Amino acid sequence: MATGMSTIDSVRQIGIIGTGDFARALAKRLYFSGYDVIMGSRKPETKMLSAIDECLCNVSLTTTEECVKSVSILFLAVHVENFKDLVHGNEESFDGKILIDVSNRDRPNTVHSNAEYLQTLVPNATIVKAFNVISAYAMENDYNTSSRQVFIASNSGNARSVVSNVAKDMNFRPVDFGGLFAARRIENHPLRLFPDWRGPLGFALAVFNIWLLFLIYIYYISASVYKWEQIFVKVLNKAICMTGITTLAVTYLASSFATIFQIHYGTKHIRFSRWLDKWLKTRKQLGLVSFTLISMHVVMSVLIMSPTYLRSWFHSTAITIPAHLNESFKFDQITWMTWKGEAACLSGILAYIVLCFICASTFPSVTDSLNWREWRFAQSILGHIALCLSVGHVLVMGAPGWLAKPHVLYKSITFLCSIIPWFTLVLKLIFSLPCVDKYVMKIRKGWERNEDSCKAKCMKQTHKGYVEMSTNGTMVEVPSCMEACPCPGDTYPMETLKGRCDCSAPRHV
Repeated sequence: MATGMSTIDSVRQIGIIGTGDFARALAKRLYFSGYDVIMGSRKPETKMLSAIDECLCNVSLTTTEECVKSVSILFLAVHVENFKDLVHGNEESFDGKILIDVSNRDRPNTVHSNAEYLQTLVPNATIVKAFNVISAYAMENDYNTSSRQVFIASNSGNARSVVSNVAKDMNFRPVDFGGLFAARRIENHPLRLFPDWRGPLGFALAVFNIWLLFLIYIYYISASVYKWEQIFVKVLNKAICMTGITTLAVTYLASSFATIFQIHYGTKHIRFSRWLDKWLKTRKQLGLVSFTLISMHVVMSVLIMSPTYLRSWFHSTAITIPAHLNESFKFDQITWMTWKGEAACLSGILAYIVLCFICASTFPSVTDSLNWREWRFAQSILGHIALCLSVGHVLVMGAPGWLAKPHVLYKSITFLCSIIPWFTLVLKLIFSLPCVDKYVMKIRKGWERNEDSCKAKCMKQTHKGYVEMSTNGTMVEVPSCMEACPCPGDTYPMETLKGRCDCSAPRHV
């Protein structure tokens, strides 16, 4: 019984080497999570933790050497530049310890991580990379809304399990990244600056500039339709609307392109091209960008909702004052909205409400509560309904002009901005036909049209357990456990080659 109690006590006792901001926030979090915390410092006599924060009055402060000897689990909350000085001459004291590295880098490094460097310094310790993506502020404040995920990497499965339990006790959500080599990815994570948003934002900006230049040409250069002082709201609102519906259509067009590729190859086991793969992975960001643009369009449209700006949306009554001398005076009295104004408002409001529901379903708290069918309904079916309503909104506003002047459709902004949305909806309609949908679903369930033929020139089966992969025109034999298209940095990078494979090509082993 005594042995069991001592084991439990040792597990609940954790050491922290370092007394900086993050170390103190970590100590407080661990203490309030029920752990007995010991902090180690090179000069403990000069540190007054309780004077800095009264919550640390129950945290023990001792020398680094004594802290290492007292616990089996250690947080290393010091900069990587101090690793070598810290362990120099005390390597054996770290033997058998679980050492949690929370350090970060100033710039990305693909050669090695801080954790891997630490492992070379203390080879007999178990190194775990964790908690580096949590800020000191998030560590100290429960109401903080930043991510609560803790990425964990270690070559020891038992150590990953122990650290995962510690993270759970601290009310964080552990994410197992596997071996210690994954520490490179974990350390690069805090250095990223919206990498998934660069493509969608760049695309939206490019489309916006194209539409804006076109509007300036037709409204100011080709003909003087508006005054330059109206460019800030009247004209920009049109450009924002056109960019929003174009981006929304492109968001759902990616899945149709993926379906076309799968039907063409007759299998789901051929990886998409890099451009299509990136396009599919950024659909959420594209959708949110389009929602933001459409929200701006809604606000700006409400601001200019008047007969002065939208004359075709309202009925007008001509009132004539009889002439007393030579001529009469005539003016228009604007009254109710026309069918065009009413229908445009209705379709626009419905489209925006549906988009709000779709946007809400992307929140992590909502996404976690949805099953796969519900999530697919919100993101796919409701998304195409929103696109259809948006096209209807544009159609109501532009159709009367199309019929009145069909010879100048190439100048109609409502016609031009609806081409890609129409194309997206037509493709979706074709792929929704029972005969086509059944064939696509059969492919996505694993059926292949030509199971015995090679699907790509860059890879083919040689014998059990091995495949041939082409690298710079030379066929080499590698284990088939490697993926068909390895990640950058793998020993045998794949090339995208056109045409079918030549199964009679000689092997060079």
